[in-house]
Order: sequence, then structure tokens, then C-alpha cells
Amino acid sequence: MKTTKKLKISWKSFIIVTLITSLWVHAWETFRYLSFIRPSLIEDFGEGVALFDLPRFLIWGFWDTLLTGLIVFSLVLFTIVYGNNGGYRTKSIVFSWLFFFGLFWVGMYNMQLADLELTLLSIVLSFVEVVIAVIIADKLSERFSLTRD
Repeated sequence: MKTTKKLKISWKSFIIVTLITSLWVHAWETFRYLSFIRPSLIEDFGEGVALFDLPRFLIWGFWDTLLTGLIVFSLVLFTIVYGNNGGYRTKSIVFSWLFFFGLFWVGMYNMQLADLELTLLSIVLSFVEVVIAVIIADKLSERFSLTRD
């Protein structure tokens, strides 16, 4: 059995990296929602759905930050398991995207809350979101020494 040295996580750095990366996630989620998802939901379900007011915006901001924290955490885990090479980023991207967005949009389509066109568009755009979020988080994790011996 191969043993590896243990890395420790700086929780202060984790919070900083998460908050900075969440700015990207929140901006992209808002763009995607207002440009594609909300118009489609209103077209399918009427004006009373998909409201975009302050309470929902704040809840969405919390959700985006939580999502970003999970993306950063998966990046840290894959860095610890696979080392600091290019493969850890790819694994983190695929894992985060499948479990945070792939499952959500397959569920939305399955429950007939999104049509196939919206589902496919959302899956592609969310993949772009996660790729960029992981790249940002990876660069910031180096800058803020997120993991250390």
C-alpha cells in the first residue's frame, strides 16, 4: 500500500478562496438564469414563477457560495489524493459538474420542469461555469496557500 504525506487545509484560506471564487459563480449563475432559464420557465409556467426579487437573490447568493465551497473542497480533495498535476483539476471539474449540475438538470428534465433544449443548454453552460471556477480556485489556492504540509 502506497502512503502519501498528509496535507493540511488552511480554513482561513479556504474561506477566502471560496468567497472570491463565488463572485464568478454568482455572476455566471445570474447571467445564465436571467438570459436562458428564467425566460424559458416563464414561457412554460407563466409570470408567477421564477421571480427575481431581493429575498430570492439573497438565498441564491447563499446557495452559490455553498456550491462554490463544495467545488473548492472537491478541488482540495483531488489535489490531496492525486497530487499537484493536471489530472487533479480535470477530476475535480468532472466530479463537481456531475454531482452539482448534471444530477440537478437530469432531475429537472425527468420531472418535466425543463425541456430538452433548456436542459442541454444548461448542462453545457454549467460545465463552462465549473471549469472556470476550478481554474480560479486553483490559482487562488496557490496564492493563499490553501494546502500545506
